[in-house]
Order: sequence, then C-alpha cells, then structure tokens
Amino acid sequence: MTASPETASGAPLAALTSYTDRFARLAVANITREYPNFPAHLLAGPEELVAPRSYHPAFYGAYDWHSSVHMHWLAMRLLRRYGPAAAEAGAITRALDTHLTTEAMAAEAAYLEEHPSFERPYGWAWLLMLAAESAAHEDRRWFTALEPAARTVATLILDWLPKARYPVRHGVHSNSAFALGLVLDSAERAGVPHLVEPVRAKLRAWFGADQGGALSWEPSGQDFLSPLLTEADAMRRVATPAEFNRWTAALLPELTSAAHAGRPLLLEPPEVTDPADGQIGHLHGLCFSRAAALYALADALDDFRSAILRDTAAAHLEAGMSALGSGDFTTDHWLATFAVLALEAAGTDSTA
Repeated sequence: MTASPETASGAPLAALTSYTDRFARLAVANITREYPNFPAHLLAGPEELVAPRSYHPAFYGAYDWHSSVHMHWLAMRLLRRYGPAAAEAGAITRALDTHLTTEAMAAEAAYLEEHPSFERPYGWAWLLMLAAESAAHEDRRWFTALEPAARTVATLILDWLPKARYPVRHGVHSNSAFALGLVLDSAERAGVPHLVEPVRAKLRAWFGADQGGALSWEPSGQDFLSPLLTEADAMRRVATPAEFNRWTAALLPELTSAAHAGRPLLLEPPEVTDPADGQIGHLHGLCFSRAAALYALADALDDFRSAILRDTAAAHLEAGMSALGSGDFTTDHWLATFAVLALEAAGTDSTA
C-alpha cells in the first residue's frame, strides 16, 4: 500500500479516509489478539506467572501494553472522525465495549498504582490520549470507565516530575519530550487539567537552554522518534511564537543553513534494511513521527524555513506509507497509529 507524492503531500486527510476501513480492521485485530505478548511485568514469584489478561483485562492485546492503549485510541478516533464502514464501526464498538468497562479499567488503574514506573512515560501519555479521545465522543460511557485510570496517571506524573532531574533523549519509548507533548495535548479533555502547568514548566526547565543540535547525528539504529525534532515539537507547545523562533534557530542552526542554501530536504528518510526485525523496523515509525513533527514545526515557524520542513515531511510521509499493512505483526501491531498522527499533521487537522 504505497502512497504517491501527490497523495502524501496534497490530500493527506483524503488519503487517511481511504485507509479508514483497513486501519479499523487492523486496530480491532490487534487489541483482541493476546499472543504474541511482551508483558513487561517484573515477576516477584512463580505465582505471578499468569496470562497477560489477568493483569490487564482491557489492554492485553497488540503485543504490549502501550501498543494496546494507542491502538484503542486509533480505533476510537477512526470511529469518531473518519466514518468506517458499518461492519468495521460495529467491530470497533463491540471491542471497546468489551474492554473499556468500569471493572476492567479499575483493574488497570490498580495495576498502575501498584507498579508506579510501569510504562513511564510513554504508556501513561497514551492512556491520557485515549481518555481525551473518549471524552470527545457524544456517548461518554468509555470516558466514564477511563476517567479513574486517567486520574491515576496524573498522580503518577505529578509524583515523577520533581524527581526527573534530567530528560531522556533516546528516540524510543522512554523519550521524555514526546510523552509530555502528548500529555499537553490531552490533559484538559482527559479530565486532568492540573497537569498542564507542571508539564509546561518541566519542558522549559529541561529544554529551554538547548542549542547547537545536529540532525545529522540521527537516527540511531532503533529510533521511532527523532530526539531533536520531538524536543522541538514539545517546545512548540509551550513557547510563544517569538520565543520559539529564537529557540529553534539556536537548537537547529542547520535548518537555517539548509533553508538559505536551498537544499531540497533537511534530512533523508531512514533506510529500513529488515522491517521484520522489531528494532530496525522502528525506523518505519520514525518516518511518521518525523513527518508529524516537521509539519507542526513548519506551521509554527511559518517563515522561510517552512518550505524545507514541509518538503522533508512529505518525503518521510511517503516513505512511511510504503510500510503500512505489510501483514507482519512486528510492525502492524503499532505503526498505523503513527501514520494517523502524521496524516493529521499534514492536513493540519490534529486537534479536533
């Protein structure tokens, strides 16, 4: 399923609509698939060696907990925004009704309370994104079920932030900037608006003085996030336009140089040599997360640098689209979520 350059850059939301049914089937298949499973549960004794859904009655599928959470988000967002066919809409609704019950989410919240570093911060952020998406639905039964877990995550974040002296800058799940950016996008609708100011303050403390970054150092071999672009995208959410203009020029001097030099792209899409390798295959996701960040930065800067940012984003979006629906569970259990983030950013329609 390969997108043309015109599809990727000219009509991204139309392209997303054309993928709605496929993504819906993929999301439902993933969130209801218990195995293979990577539980990330520290065993304190043999009695804890139990089936994944014993601990996670809602989020037992899609290989790991965080992927299950954000594939639930994907299913719910498709249902609300893009009108899947009746059969797919019915399958989504049945799966969400089965998983997002008051009892199941109480168990998930209890597990998070008992394991306060579990899925920190990536899974936490996606749970808030899911709660925020559920709050946007006219029927708020899923939000009612999710709300206690969202409050639990908010408490965990507020407990963690004062101890988090340094950010994690890796291009994988532990990345601090990506997670806190999602928290800012979702906190108010998720019913935890008191997170916004502490998160904004932490992002400024962590990244406000950064300068002299080099995108030429990226990527590392298993990134699905760009450390520098993700950081910039997070700071976009907390800085004034004038502040962000100055800060970006200091952080990414090569962006200014490349724009002045008329380079066609700021950076090339990564080469994925073995998509069936779970770590190397992360690079497909890097195409999408870079694209989403680049489109957002282009809109935020809105100056001579924007053209190279948009052209680079379009190249990455096209490269990522070639990996969708491969039939390989290694990528299919998570990648479509990041495709939607990138396509919505390309269409400047990511906040509704």
